[in-house]
Amino acid sequence: MALLFPKKRNKMATAAERIGIVETKVENLSEKLDELKVDVRDMHDCLDKTRDGLTAKLEEMHEASGSQHAALAKEISYMKSQRDRLIWTFAGVVAAGGFFAGHADKILKIFGG
Repeated sequence: MALLFPKKRNKMATAAERIGIVETKVENLSEKLDELKVDVRDMHDCLDKTRDGLTAKLEEMHEASGSQHAALAKEISYMKSQRDRLIWTFAGVVAAGGFFAGHADKILKIFGG
């Protein structure tokens, strides 16, 4: 029966073999870690470029917004001055009309006879 089913021998790996396996695994981990470092560097570069692009765009938008606000402030100032001029002109016309209406009889005597 021993010939049909030979005994399997449990062969334990020697210490040197086990150390070799562990060293191989450590080397593989080191390579993967190096790859991850490169990927992280690439990601940081991409994030830096994105940040720089966004900063430039925000500065451009800020400058555009400032110039738009300045233009609107100038236009509003002009409109206020025109409104004030119109109000004072109307007030002068009303005052002159009131004066002429109050003194119509004297004015008609001078010009009408």
